[in-house]
Amino acid sequence: MHSRRAALEVHEWQGSFQGSPATVKMTSVIGHVYSLDFPAAYSSWDRVDPVELFDADTVKLEANPKAHVCRHLQQEAKGCDFLVLWLDCDREGENICFEVMDNALPHMRRVAPGQQQVFRARFSAISAAEVHAAMAALVLPNRAEALSVDARQELDLKVGVAFTRFQTRFFQGRYGNLDAAVVSYGPCQTPTLGFCVERHQTIVAFQPEPYWVVKPQLARAGEQLTLEWERGRVFDQDVGIMFSSAVKQAAALKVTSITVKEDRKHKPSGLNTVELLKVASSALNMGPAHAMSIAERLYSSGYLSYPRTESSAYPPNFDITGTLSSQTRHPIWGEYAAALLSQGVSRPKGGTDVGDHPPITPVRAATEDELGGGDAWLIYDYVARHFLGSLSGDCVLKKTKAVLTGGGEVFTASGSVVLKAGFTAIMPWRASQAAPMPLLTDGQTLQLKDVELVAGRTSPPDYLTEAELIGLMEKHGIGTDASIPTHINNIGQRNYVQVKQR
Repeated sequence: MHSRRAALEVHEWQGSFQGSPATVKMTSVIGHVYSLDFPAAYSSWDRVDPVELFDADTVKLEANPKAHVCRHLQQEAKGCDFLVLWLDCDREGENICFEVMDNALPHMRRVAPGQQQVFRARFSAISAAEVHAAMAALVLPNRAEALSVDARQELDLKVGVAFTRFQTRFFQGRYGNLDAAVVSYGPCQTPTLGFCVERHQTIVAFQPEPYWVVKPQLARAGEQLTLEWERGRVFDQDVGIMFSSAVKQAAALKVTSITVKEDRKHKPSGLNTVELLKVASSALNMGPAHAMSIAERLYSSGYLSYPRTESSAYPPNFDITGTLSSQTRHPIWGEYAAALLSQGVSRPKGGTDVGDHPPITPVRAATEDELGGGDAWLIYDYVARHFLGSLSGDCVLKKTKAVLTGGGEVFTASGSVVLKAGFTAIMPWRASQAAPMPLLTDGQTLQLKDVELVAGRTSPPDYLTEAELIGLMEKHGIGTDASIPTHINNIGQRNYVQVKQR
């Protein structure tokens, strides 16, 4: 193979294409080749009414003019007969396919009439097996998907610029001390900010209320039995005093029923993008934009499958056994993976197969040293453990609940014991905080040591976490799995919100 540096790297080698010897040339782009904008005539905020922008023409401009990507594609296309597109297999990638075609096709050799000249590779991971499979099943690029991105870009541009100009002028005319040269608007950015503002307003408007809870203490040497009052709490102190006095006069609580049942904590479905971003924010201390950047780098390096997917169910053609086999020699969870294989892997149930890409999985085994530690290892470690957990059994618990009464009031005590760890053996942070309940018998009477009337005050909800915000955006259809991190990042960079560490 011969490699050289033009505007971007180019690799050439002798291979074959469709059964014939061929010289293969491979290069790349830097994201979108083009960006969308208005003609120069619409650049003036003073002379152009924002309403005019909705009917204005748009132009495509080179996204990175200093990188000379267009010129690079045109030069490298000269003398080529066929074009195989290996862009990311999502709508944005499909749109970039047609941007590449616009630059390459006019400079390629002519082929026989009716002969296919452009091919699209469909893949979900950068591994030898995926590459060979994609090369053996090349398809046509999807123009409809590409056009949907063009439509979305035009809507984002016209709505965003028109409302940004309008509201910037509006607010600057009313607030002289406005700390912003531009008050930006975005069709997804603004609803994202709206969730944060709504929670802030709820916190500011919150009026705390006092409440009281009856808490009996039992006289049992060496054993702690936590009781929950069936009423929960009352908001009238005199009523609380009445209930606590009745329990105290009873001097004892009687066990009126004990129930024991088996409960299951279900294993996770496959990992999609939104779930990965939630976990990265809530458990790995990473913002969604940073987490997505790390996941994409691991994908490009061949360690993870494509990290932008809405699917949480493995499709029927997904090679679960092969993916699991790649982890059997891992120094940390290799034995666990081998044990799953020996038991016979059954295809997980549940989740949703949207039809875009399979759930995010490891592609090959990697150690912390190999990945350089840090956030890259944290993301890889979580993805691998989630994949193994999704192939494991459920966590099975034995739950015991006792009902105690005294003075006309009802209290409950509960405990649990793990019968089968299931997926929590590889995902220990998902394990239930199991604690067995002290031995009680039906009809038993327990003497009271004391009865407290504990006072408290209601508190407002906390500010939204990034994980909660991601969940709200997913629920209300704001953004896509690929754009959610960008929208959250934007409202932070533009000083509309601040992310504070707990």
